[in-house]
Amino acid sequence: MTANPIIQFLPSYSSAKYQVSLLRLDQLNPIVSGNKWYKLRFYIQEALDRKLTTIASFGGPYSNHLVALAYAAKLNKLKSIGYVSANPSEPITPSLEEAIGYGMQLEFIGRTHFQAIKNELIQNNITEASASIYFIDEGGYGTLGAKGAATILSSSATSAFDYIIAAVGTGTMLAGIINAAEPHQKIIGIPVLKNEISLEAEINALVTHQPIDWKLLHQFHQGGYAKINPRLIEFMNELWTIEKIPTDIVYTGKLLFAVNTLIKENYFESYSRILMIHSGGLQGNRSLPKDTLLF
Repeated sequence: MTANPIIQFLPSYSSAKYQVSLLRLDQLNPIVSGNKWYKLRFYIQEALDRKLTTIASFGGPYSNHLVALAYAAKLNKLKSIGYVSANPSEPITPSLEEAIGYGMQLEFIGRTHFQAIKNELIQNNITEASASIYFIDEGGYGTLGAKGAATILSSSATSAFDYIIAAVGTGTMLAGIINAAEPHQKIIGIPVLKNEISLEAEINALVTHQPIDWKLLHQFHQGGYAKINPRLIEFMNELWTIEKIPTDIVYTGKLLFAVNTLIKENYFESYSRILMIHSGGLQGNRSLPKDTLLF
């Protein structure tokens, strides 16, 4: 998990005008996939330093985060609890079955009041002096999550790029990237949720490195979180055929689709070096009918 991820040059995206590459965080570990290890590393270390025995977090029925947390907790001999935005009567998804297999205890708290219940659990844990459970916010959001995400750019090879582009959920990874970026680099986030008006403020709350040129491009959410359409599926299959890169319907499929569109629109400065971050996590694809994707 400490090896530097490879940077894969993408011929199908590149031309005389642009050099485009992909940072393959998805290849670091098949379970604690991509940015999950980076975002979790300092939380888990703090839990161990405090000699706590249980670590807990929040996510949906196809959460990459919960599966990664369950596995990481098992490796570190910690118990884990996953609070799921689903009802107990709903079928257990393959992702949740995998988390259970790693020893995670699941608590189903529904969708209607999910955020309110989540915030109450976290706040109560902060104020309870004898708390034995270490809570991590959804998606690893928080200062330690951003600190871990900043180490994604620890390789000197990433400093050569003019643009760094990533999909954005909670904004934790993007905040870390902004904090670690070089002054000459432009950082672009592709939000995967629709109408996330608070996202910029949530990212700024974790940003410590100023000034860095960064922005969010909100037009590529494809209808909202985990929403899909035939063109996105077609694009993901075409990408697999050409570049043999597996993507997911929630994050990386939308990211690579967005950059492909931006290149066609001549969005980037000529002769730029562009680095996309493959943040890993293919759990969302498990919600699709069999054989929808070629990989």
